[in-house]
This record gives sequence, structure tokens and C-alpha cells, in this order.
Amino acid sequence: MAELILKDGSKKSFADGISLQQAVHEISNSLEKKVLVAKVNDQVTDLRETIVDGSHVEFLTFADQEGKDTLRHTASHIMAQAVKRLFKDVKLAIGPSIENGFYYDFDTEHRFTQDDFVSIEEEMRKIVKENLPLTKELVSRTDAINLFTDMKEEYKVELIQDLPEDAQISLYRQGEYVDLCAGPHVAATGQVKAFKLQTVAGAYWRGDEHNKMLQRIYGTAFLKQEDLDEYLHMLEEAEKRDHRKLGKELDLFSFHEEGPGFPFFHPKGMVLRKNLLKLWYELHEEAEYDEISTPMILNRQLWEQSGHWDHYRDNMYFTTIDNEPYAIKPMNCPGGILVYKSKIHSYRDFPMRMAELGLVHRHELHGALHGLFRVRCFTQDDAHIFMLPSQMKEELKGVMDLFAKAYGIFGLEYHVELSTRPDDSMGSDEIWELATNTLREVVEEKGVPYVINEGDGAFYGPKLDFHVKDSIGRTWQCGTIQLDMLMPERFDMTYIGEDGQKHRPVMIHRTCFGSVERFLGILIENYAGAFPVWLAPVQIKLLPITDKHLPHALALRKKFKKLGIRVEVDESNEKIGYKIRKAQMEKVPYMGIIGDKEVEGNTLSLRDRSKGDIGAKSVDEVIAHIQELNESRKG
Repeated sequence: MAELILKDGSKKSFADGISLQQAVHEISNSLEKKVLVAKVNDQVTDLRETIVDGSHVEFLTFADQEGKDTLRHTASHIMAQAVKRLFKDVKLAIGPSIENGFYYDFDTEHRFTQDDFVSIEEEMRKIVKENLPLTKELVSRTDAINLFTDMKEEYKVELIQDLPEDAQISLYRQGEYVDLCAGPHVAATGQVKAFKLQTVAGAYWRGDEHNKMLQRIYGTAFLKQEDLDEYLHMLEEAEKRDHRKLGKELDLFSFHEEGPGFPFFHPKGMVLRKNLLKLWYELHEEAEYDEISTPMILNRQLWEQSGHWDHYRDNMYFTTIDNEPYAIKPMNCPGGILVYKSKIHSYRDFPMRMAELGLVHRHELHGALHGLFRVRCFTQDDAHIFMLPSQMKEELKGVMDLFAKAYGIFGLEYHVELSTRPDDSMGSDEIWELATNTLREVVEEKGVPYVINEGDGAFYGPKLDFHVKDSIGRTWQCGTIQLDMLMPERFDMTYIGEDGQKHRPVMIHRTCFGSVERFLGILIENYAGAFPVWLAPVQIKLLPITDKHLPHALALRKKFKKLGIRVEVDESNEKIGYKIRKAQMEKVPYMGIIGDKEVEGNTLSLRDRSKGDIGAKSVDEVIAHIQELNESRKG
């Protein structure tokens, strides 16, 4: 008999040689959702694997990321099989699962279009209906090379040739289709029922621009059709909210070929930006941060000392001053450290909270640039906290409280990911373990939901990443908190303790919005350009019915501006209906229509962009209402 230890610690006994799939069938009554894959001793594997006595097993469903990845990886194989059936000259490259979907890269003379997706999806449905089992085979490197050479799959042969001579290769078969693959997969093609092909794009083989350009077909897959329909609806809504489109329509920002990846903010975009930063200043003054500013260009020696030269050089820009190499800063932390080291500190000085709105530059490939979300220069709303080891938890909790308040003002829910030590890192195991455990304990004590993101920490320390959810359910990584015990060592940072001796402080790196530019992009999409009154670039637009009402509108504009209200007047000769539609398209929160009656009574016929006509209001009443919303930030 083989004994299986389940995630909850319970034990189940099965006959020797039974598969995980058979085990699932035997205990199915206790499993609430359809199992797609299993994690055996922390290794995700196929359900067809046999049980080894004493194995620790967790059965995963589509609610688990590994389950999603498994279903979508299988969908990529089904798509590739369909493409091979329909287009005989196709050669296969790679086809992994990705966030929210999958893709496969193909080499073929045929140019794929959206029209091809109909026939490919139809063939995929046939393969699903055939319910072909996915079977794993282990073969030698030589046999794998011979197999794919005979199949004329040159990309697979190249991948195998890069593996060690003694490597054991895994293949997956489904009907006539065979692929080089590490797995895992669901048991049979019949489980992949809800899928959709989305786009086709060019992709260089192995990401190298010197290699051949292949065609990459993207798709997505879900366990249920209703979930797929909901996701596709979200994508349609997201397209309407695209911040690049709205940024142009609302005259907020632009990009130009003279500076790819460098955003140009227009007057209305600057109003949006200034209001966001006004909130930032208030939050940080309340939390007792001191503001600093550090230079944009610093010498190579500094970046070597910080570790960025070795770990981040490919993303940096460089220059030469007085025949010496300098770098444009990609991060603010080394500058903050130099401010700290400019004087001797005592334990009585801690905690020291230094905030900086620092403009940083990072090199991104041209093809990766994406509006305000992926740029080459941005303002990082940074802060560095220097503290005693005994103050770590208290300071970390204070940062989390600041983040919760900031996101709450925008109605943004969030979850946290604890990102652990990456392969490319500095420091001892002991330091990393202490820092990681401290972050884990703090987030658990705060009662904030979190997941582990293995290997995604900074090269100098673990971090907590804050992922906010927008109004259509998408998540965005914004804030981050990094606990750092290594930079103080590298820069020989010290303070004088109670014992009169020198000691090392602990350092926190943190950003709340992450990037001011990116956060503005998120807000544009979250609100679909219809910003709350306190944030809106124009809070009210005055619409005179005829030219004779224009002088009164201009006088009101002057009064509104003097009282801190952002106002515009439509001075055109258009009819009032057109003016209303135009203001509505500009997503202005309020429109004040001015005719004879309004001039005589010093009122406005007020319209709300979402509620429509809300009747006559006195000018003073409108002013007081907008001022109250500015103060409370609740509308």
C-alpha cells in the first residue's frame, strides 16, 4: 500500500502504482472543485504520475495559479495541434502559458490574420471533442533529436541541442501531435472547453533580434465559458479605458518620436499630476517624513558600491563628465544614503524618514514601451527610512498604514505579494531569512491578505509588493516596501548607540504610488477619464447660451478661479446642445448653463455628467459644494 499525505495533513492509503488521477477519483467527494493538476512535494506534476509512498500532495484547481497555468499550457498545445492540421508547412517554436493566457510561436510562409482564428478555433473544438489523453514520455537526448529531425522541427532540435548530453527529455503526445515539453498538462484535451484566440504579433526566435521573426498567436482559456465571457467583456471595457487613447482625447499628455518613452505632460495633465502630488505631500507630512532632493547624475563609483553597476547596468544610461564615467540615476536610494552619511547620527535620531520625488531614468526596449505604464523616465515617489533593528516592525506597519490610506482615498482595494530572494542577489542566507521573516510577520499581524512570489525580491532584499484592483477588476502593482540590511553594510552606514559604540542602522526602501506617471495611467483607466471632482483638471464648465451671456460667464470664471475652483468657459458660437455634448465628451464633472434667468438671479442651471440636469443652484451654493469636495476628496 502507498500512503498519501494531503495538504491538510490527513493521510490516505492507496494500492501501489495508483495514479494521482485515480486517487482524485477515489476521494472526489471531499474535493469541492475540479482538480487540474497536483503539487507533489512542492513540485507541480501531472495527475497521471503514480503515487510514491509518503508523498505530500496538494490537489490544485483553476483557483490556483498553477492550475490556471496548466490548463492554459494545454490550450497552447491544442492550438498548435490545430494549426499543424490546417497549415502543413508550419514549424513549431515554443508555446508557454502566460499571465491571463497562452501563446505559441510559429514559423510559416502563411501570414496569420484574425480571419484564420475562426478556422483554428473550430479545429481546436474538434480536438477538445476528441478528448485526446495527454501522455508523457521520457526519452534520451539522442532519441529526441532524431525524432524532431525526422519531423523537420528545427526549432525543437535546437532547444534539445542546448541541453546537457545526459539530459532526459520529456515529450507530450495527444493523438498525432507530439511536442517537446516539461509539462505539466491536464489529463485530456476534453477539459479545455472555454478558449479564445485574441491577437497575432511578430516575435524573434529566442527574443534575439538577429534571429528569424516568427508569428506569435495569443489566446486565453478558462475552465468555464461564463468566466471567459466575463474576461472578454473586461478586455472590451479596458480598451475603452485605454489611458493612451483618453490621454489624447482629454489633452492630458503626449509622446513624440523626438523622445520615445519620455512623456510630455500638457496643462490639464499637470493639473491632474499636481493634485495627486498635493495628496502625496499631505500624507507624508502627516506621517512625519522629511523631504529631500538628490542629483540626477552621480559617478560610476557610487553605482558600483551600491551594486547597481553589476546588477542593473543594462537598464541604465551613462555619460562622461571631466573624462570620468557617470550614470543617470535609475533609483534614488544611493543619493538618500549619501544624505544620511553627510553627518554623524545617534540612536536618538531614529527613525529617520526621508521622502523624495525623484526623477529616474531606466532603459526600456522600444517595443516594450507602453504609454505611461512603461516609460524611460518617471518620478518615483520614494522614501527611505533609517532605523534601529528594534523599530523595524513598527516602521513597516506605519508604511502599510500610509499605503492603506492613500489607496482608500481612490477606493482601490489591494492585496500583497511577499517577494523573496532572487537568484541574482547579494548578502548572506541569515540576513535574507531575517528580513523575509520580518516582512512575513508584519503583513500577517496587520491581517492583510498576501501570497508568496518566489524569487522576485530586489537584489539587496525581500519586499512586499502592493497590487491594487481597479474598477473593472484588473490588478496593478503599485507600492513596494523593501527591507534592506545590505546597503548599510556596503556603504558603511553607522550610528552611535546607547553604549557609545558604532552600530549599523536598518533601511527601508518604499514607494506608495510606485511611479507617479504609471499611477496616473492607472487612475485614468480606473475612472475612464471621469475623475472625481477634487482630482478633475476642469471641475466645472460654464456654458453661455448666447454671446450676450458671455460677459457674465467670464466674470464668474474669474470669481471661481480666485476661490480655487478649476473652471473653463465655452466661448464658441455653437448651440447650447452642442456645448453640453462637448463638455460631456470632455468628462467635466459639472456644467453650468447660463441664460437670461441665470444672469438675473446669479444662478446656474447645473448639470452633472452622470446624473444629467440637477436644476438651478445659486452660484454661492455651487462654489461651496465644489470647495467641500476639494477638501474632503470624496467626490
